[in-house]
Amino acid sequence: MDRTRPDALRDPCAYLAQGGECELFAQAYAARLPLLLKGPTGCGKTRLVEHMAQRLGRPLVTVSGHDDLGAADLTGRHLIVGGDTRWCDGPLTQAVRQGAIFYLDEVVEARKDITVVLHPLADDRRQLPLERTGELLDAAPGFMLVVSYNPGYQNLLKGLKPSTRQRFVALTLDYPAPALEARIVASESGCGDAVAAQLVALAQALRRLTDHDLEETASTRLLVMAARLQAGGMALSDAAHHAVLQALTDDCGTLAALHEVQRAVLGDGG
Repeated sequence: MDRTRPDALRDPCAYLAQGGECELFAQAYAARLPLLLKGPTGCGKTRLVEHMAQRLGRPLVTVSGHDDLGAADLTGRHLIVGGDTRWCDGPLTQAVRQGAIFYLDEVVEARKDITVVLHPLADDRRQLPLERTGELLDAAPGFMLVVSYNPGYQNLLKGLKPSTRQRFVALTLDYPAPALEARIVASESGCGDAVAAQLVALAQALRRLTDHDLEETASTRLLVMAARLQAGGMALSDAAHHAVLQALTDDCGTLAALHEVQRAVLGDGG
């Protein structure tokens, strides 16, 4: 694939590198090391993993972390099938058996008991203990453990313990530089270059805000969503309002302030 073409990112696994992250990922894979991705929501962490799985020729198993996700959800459990009790592998066990890349997104959102199964896979043992079956699985060749989280969103109750963090090679991603981000927005959405540049300028202005209690700021993902609305015929100002501003806050006062920023960047008509 010619990655200099404007439509390069229309491949759902394509990725425009910010720096040396693809090389680091490949080197960690070759060295059989687990990888920790850190960065804000919507900056490209998942897309990087998808791209590298395709580039390395490995199957990818992805699980999103949430409050109810525990070790058994990853390893598997006994289920009643046709009157019989059978063991059913969970997604992590499947990845270990087949030598896939296993990606746990937002690892800190999951329950703490997942560390029991992640730790032996994240060190030289590369093993998965299945207490319920008595198995001790050695990771098949090609297996790689990748986890991600958003350091800016974590709190004391949802941090990553040093004993876990220090088992991983760490890579920090951020939002792309403006020129690269505009290329991504245009390629992902089909909008024009001028529209992409305007949306990136809006994101830059929103990311500089420090006097509003926003849990998250404008991500590249939100810009792509707004650009797709605009490419479909919606006015840019309306697309930005619904896809970007409304996604950032539910507070009427904060939304009004963000709208003033939008007007300053895009104008009234957009």
